[in-house]
Amino acid sequence: MGFADFTEDYPWDSLIPYREQAAAHPGGTVDLSIGTPVDPTPAPVQEALRAAANAPGYPTVAGTDELRAALVDWWARRRQATVGPDQILPTIGSKELVGLLPSLLGLGPGDVVVVPTTAYPTYAVGARLAGAAVLAADDVAAWEGVAGVRLVWVNSPSNPTGAVTPAGELRRVIAAARRVGAAVAADECYAELPWADPWVAAGVPSLLSDDVADGDHTGLLAAYSLSKQSNLAGYRAAFLAGDGDLIGRLTLLRRHLGMMIPAPVQAAMTYALGDDGHVRGQREVYGRRRAALLPALTEAGFTIDHSEAGLYLWARRPGQDGWAAVADFARLGIVVGPGSFYGEGGAGHVRLSLTAPDERVAAAVERLRGA
Repeated sequence: MGFADFTEDYPWDSLIPYREQAAAHPGGTVDLSIGTPVDPTPAPVQEALRAAANAPGYPTVAGTDELRAALVDWWARRRQATVGPDQILPTIGSKELVGLLPSLLGLGPGDVVVVPTTAYPTYAVGARLAGAAVLAADDVAAWEGVAGVRLVWVNSPSNPTGAVTPAGELRRVIAAARRVGAAVAADECYAELPWADPWVAAGVPSLLSDDVADGDHTGLLAAYSLSKQSNLAGYRAAFLAGDGDLIGRLTLLRRHLGMMIPAPVQAAMTYALGDDGHVRGQREVYGRRRAALLPALTEAGFTIDHSEAGLYLWARRPGQDGWAAVADFARLGIVVGPGSFYGEGGAGHVRLSLTAPDERVAAAVERLRGA
């Protein structure tokens, strides 16, 4: 694999003509295509960042003692997972971790990375970067007998579908991966946005939870981000937890590479991790937007699949191609993401984000009902 393998166009650039069409709408564009938070970063988190602004020395890759203690507490309190300080690693956002993990784990030619069939494309990009092969599979039976499987990705809640992987299925993935000698990495970045039960994140089981892993984190890694729950996308504040040996190897390599979170951001993370109130408030904001948008879509002839957690509605209009739906939305001044960006299985869907401001969501609802 060489650099040329990554020179194809970034998929989101193909939306430019539809963005231009949407911008011509008299009421302006409603952009529901990308899940970029737009609501304010909580004021106390901003203050924690400012208070730590005098940071003349290098931060540590492993994180401050305060941050690590906050992470240990957060995993126990919010994800029902018992982890120690040596099982935690702050990361510069979660996307770099997803994209680099196969390389950091030493995977290469002859190795296979299993990714969900409908998934965020960075899982496959990271495997290709390492020189590994990609196998898209959702069922353990589809990969357990494949030679060379060394890393299995789980994404729950899913981006883009919002589907939640039950605890029993997570246990089956763990057992199968251990039989073939593979690591399991769970991307759980939307776990604090469950819609069936608005404040019980246990409704979205963690790979590391005591109920799922039974206290044994061998070969297991779980990634989380504060971008969504705390509107910290601009801070690049995320973390990884799990197998202490793997975390130690990753930490050492990242020390060699200088991959460290700025000290003021670590201070902001420490505060945010201990404050459940702002997370509850943000979820209520997203819940109101979801409650407004979902019925407007169904009234317009769309079926909403999965979408039981996370920031997105996974929608399809029966009998219509996803790109045709993208064009229909653009004529209403609404930009949505085509499901085909997430694999062949998403071709008939579109993804709509809940991150637009309230006024823009209200505009989208009005246009859908008036179409």
